[in-house]
Amino acid sequence: MKSHFAKWMFTFIVVVVFTAQTAWAFDFSKWDDLLKKYVAEVTIDGVNIHAVDYQKLGKDPDYRALVKDLEAVSLANVETKQDKLAFWINVYNVMAVKMVLDHYPVESIKDAGSFFQSVWKKDVGTVGGITRTLNEIEHDILRKLGEPRIHVAIVCASVSCPDLRKEAYTVKQLDVQLDDQMRTFLANKEKGLCVNRAKNQIYLSSIFKWFKEDFDSKGGVIAFITPIAPDDMQATLKNEKLHISYLDYNWDLNEF
Repeated sequence: MKSHFAKWMFTFIVVVVFTAQTAWAFDFSKWDDLLKKYVAEVTIDGVNIHAVDYQKLGKDPDYRALVKDLEAVSLANVETKQDKLAFWINVYNVMAVKMVLDHYPVESIKDAGSFFQSVWKKDVGTVGGITRTLNEIEHDILRKLGEPRIHVAIVCASVSCPDLRKEAYTVKQLDVQLDDQMRTFLANKEKGLCVNRAKNQIYLSSIFKWFKEDFDSKGGVIAFITPIAPDDMQATLKNEKLHISYLDYNWDLNEF
């Protein structure tokens, strides 16, 4: 009898502990499946990107179910910095796709906005019972967490954006995923980083200009990206006479 009771108690404790450790987590498995099914590597305007099949994604029942699930999600247990980063990066990417689909067809996500209200400040969807905008998710939530790598993880549905990762972000793998995103983005010469060694000149994504201050606490943009950049670019990045320019930003829709 005692043996059965002890086994029951052990099982109960394991379940309680496991539940407590995972209660915060929203199940992004639907998003993970959608990314794997509808994101593909293509070339648009000479730029290699991960593009989205918006038409098919929007018709997938899992997409509609995911949006519905986010409306009712409880945020009470999204507590730690890593929890918040993984959750809100995924949410931003889901909502950017939703903004496109809600106004489809569009040539650019910016077309979903207007002269009177930019797309970033337009209501995009409900998360945790609260109506959100892309601006709020990026600036009021994610940027305040002090992690500059978010800028290569959140994707505003455009050609020059960092690639939409073909998997959902997770707390357990977040650092690995963010490092890989930064490394991959910098290796893309058409939109991340291009180097002219002869002139000690580099061309960076405009993202690094727009969000320069987010990298200041990490020593600045150049100090931050140098050890992550491709090996053949690092010598130029370390040159004290380095000249920095910024690549034009292509806002065309990342669609195939």
